[in-house]
Amino acid sequence: MLATTTAGAYYYFSNYGSQRAFADAAQKPTAFSPQEFRSFTLEKVEPINHNTSVFRFKLPSDQHVSGLHVASCVITRYPITKKDGSTGYVIRPYTPTSHEETQGYVEFVIKDYDQGKMSRHIHKLKPGDTLDIKGPIPKYNWDQGKVENVGMIAGGTGITPMLQLVRKIFGNKSTDDKTKVTLIFANQTEDDILLREELESYAKSYPNRFKVVYALDRPPAKWDGHTGFVSKELIKKYLPKPDTPDSVIFVCGPDPMLAALAGAKAPDKSQGELGGVLKELGYPQDHVYKF
Repeated sequence: MLATTTAGAYYYFSNYGSQRAFADAAQKPTAFSPQEFRSFTLEKVEPINHNTSVFRFKLPSDQHVSGLHVASCVITRYPITKKDGSTGYVIRPYTPTSHEETQGYVEFVIKDYDQGKMSRHIHKLKPGDTLDIKGPIPKYNWDQGKVENVGMIAGGTGITPMLQLVRKIFGNKSTDDKTKVTLIFANQTEDDILLREELESYAKSYPNRFKVVYALDRPPAKWDGHTGFVSKELIKKYLPKPDTPDSVIFVCGPDPMLAALAGAKAPDKSQGELGGVLKELGYPQDHVYKF
């Protein structure tokens, strides 16, 4: 979800989003607007590891909610001066990690990439600074697209939309007692595994319904998880089969990973053709969703 793009590319409903429109947020006033950018003040920053932090932005009041449904994202922007002296903008999408019903603030887990213009900008913000945010940009509407068998493949901060869904399925307010989820979570090192404690708490609480499998490029000496990239063998071993009824595979991660596993998205950021490993394994187009 952290890919570079232009502003216009994100003003769309994805293939699923256009078919599964989101209902208006109930009761509570919503802070974000899909029609305009609004400025939000950074309240605090909490480091998670060596290059990733949780950024909490205040909403207009303690009664406000973000207005984002599961699963959706927002667009962030900040102004720059272009070579010709005119004003331009750096624009990136991010998926909030706070609960959709959280009042008074919204949180994002953001990794600081050396070449990431927006991530570098956000990591330089101090409490009291502001960031322009617009949204929501609907993705997969879980309330209208529930299935009983879910496979997830996430790379790095691609865990954020997966976390939205996991919280929705297994959270305290959930009435879902059937859906089974297996998450393959790929990272470079063990220190890069984000939100591990929360993910493992779900696995402990729902051992028959939630499983997380870690894959590391550079594992420690005593690593008992998967080593290397997400492979055909790993997918075949853990995720729902291509012919599993009432199933979907979600994929989110860096562009090269997404392309290798499921094919690149279309130029307009809609789903595009299914490709990569999942196509080779025989998964149908409508059983795979790319965040």
